[in-house]
Amino acid sequence: MGLNVIDAKMLSKMFLAGAKHLEHKKEWINELNVFPVPDGDTGTNMSMTIMSAAKEVAAIENPDMASLAKAISSGSLRGARGNSGVILSQLFRGFAKVIREYDEINVAILASACDKAVETAYKAVMKPKEGTILTVAKGAAKRANDLAMAGERDLEKFISEVIKEAEVVLAQTPDMLPVLKQAGVVDSGGQGLVEVLKGGLDAFLGKELDLSIETAPKTVSAEKGTMSSNIEAQANAEIKFCYCTQFLIMLNKTFNIKQEMDFKEYLSSIGDSIVVVADDEIVKVHVHTNDPGLAMQKALRYGSLTTIIIENMRLERDEKVSDMMEKQMQRPELPGNASSDTDSSVPSPEHKDTGFIAVSIGEGMNEIFRSLGVDYIIEGGQTMNPSTEDMLNAIDKINADNIFIFPNNKNIILAANQAKQLTKDKKIIVIPTKTVPQGITAIINYVPDISIEENEAVMTEEVQRVATGQVTYAVRDTMIDDKEIHQGDFMGIGDKGILSVGKDLQTVAFDMILEMMSDEYELISIYYGDIIKEEQAQKLADMVKAQFGSCDVELQFGGQPIYSYIVSAE
Repeated sequence: MGLNVIDAKMLSKMFLAGAKHLEHKKEWINELNVFPVPDGDTGTNMSMTIMSAAKEVAAIENPDMASLAKAISSGSLRGARGNSGVILSQLFRGFAKVIREYDEINVAILASACDKAVETAYKAVMKPKEGTILTVAKGAAKRANDLAMAGERDLEKFISEVIKEAEVVLAQTPDMLPVLKQAGVVDSGGQGLVEVLKGGLDAFLGKELDLSIETAPKTVSAEKGTMSSNIEAQANAEIKFCYCTQFLIMLNKTFNIKQEMDFKEYLSSIGDSIVVVADDEIVKVHVHTNDPGLAMQKALRYGSLTTIIIENMRLERDEKVSDMMEKQMQRPELPGNASSDTDSSVPSPEHKDTGFIAVSIGEGMNEIFRSLGVDYIIEGGQTMNPSTEDMLNAIDKINADNIFIFPNNKNIILAANQAKQLTKDKKIIVIPTKTVPQGITAIINYVPDISIEENEAVMTEEVQRVATGQVTYAVRDTMIDDKEIHQGDFMGIGDKGILSVGKDLQTVAFDMILEMMSDEYELISIYYGDIIKEEQAQKLADMVKAQFGSCDVELQFGGQPIYSYIVSAE
């Protein structure tokens, strides 16, 4: 093979080398994230996305361009995590659409493939922002086309020049996004793309590289250990209030703010996990209590009751533990002989019209979503973004014609939309929730008696009314939003930036809430994380109650990692 064409075998090596190079650089890329939060994971997301494709590429013994293109496209699409990962997968998808038609590719074809890659990626993003991986890809593609139009045929020179241009554009990203300039970093997604290209060039030049792609299988012992610990955790979980109680009140008289607050206060005296949402005609009520009758008796003062659901959570817990123990007993001793939990012999759940998927974090948050009727919870969003394939697996497990997805993280919305595009047999509705409180608000506002389209409109509108703040800690020194941040500082992060910074957790949380609030808000919900004691959280809630006497303040255990407090105002 000369230096003017690339065949499928060489392209396979180049792709694997690009994947491995990105994997080696992922932690460094993570550190380029603008916000110095512990879950800054652009490098991880991009690496896991490309490695998903790399595993499929590595499995092809004698690749041709069509099979290689399919592996790159499908593997990255299904494995895409986070916004940067989804955009990377779309770049690969566009690239693959062009190269799959050829046995060998030259400069002209590569330039055309780069164009298609950029076009596809830009179409996938609703509001493309310059100064990102998209900008770097566009700059590289333009250079590729300029070289092709100028008659360049030498692939080594061509690829080298394209990479140089990508680096030039990358260096300019801080001038395009002030937040990058203030933090003193280039765009992390753009950096990831450059690393992929550099790895590919190394393989093309014949450098000695480790192209092995490891697929580490889970050991039986590890699986059993995890299963055992889960069983123990479930069995020992304390259930203070036994009955998950839900109902609707069909109002026959005015239900004003004071009455709503009084009702919530009463429910607080007999239970927890309280959700009360009212409109002009209906009040949706959710409470965990040991006496559902008391909750309903109180509710009858305001109107008639309908859609009453009472579930014994202790019984459900015991049944779940029993089921988990049975599955553990049935688990085979040797890997490779097993039937999975998704074995086709297991009957599908009863078919229904509408199902719900939520991305959630923490035991408390998970329980809230379950109690609100969510069918499938995908763990992640803080410690690890779920992939498009995780979304597709969840969709597959819900026997419903219409499925709402609540991503509950702005970095997961693209992956959810990608899963929507890949699903043909069910109607998928992605509600673009960026935080867990927005997701809770969205599902509370679901009304079974109206159309899917009407519900989508109502939910989307309602989540816009929710302000969210999250308290975590800084992993490095930086300057953002004119605030000097040092490693180890606590940060209160709002919907549009850093709201508070300091050394004392409680002070930072309280200051964040002060910055979040406005006169229109009537309800403040505080969800405390897995390392926060209830007494500590209660002190914060008491401070907030004293400051905002006209607001209803709810305190709930979220159990989320990394973020000490998640607070919503609505």
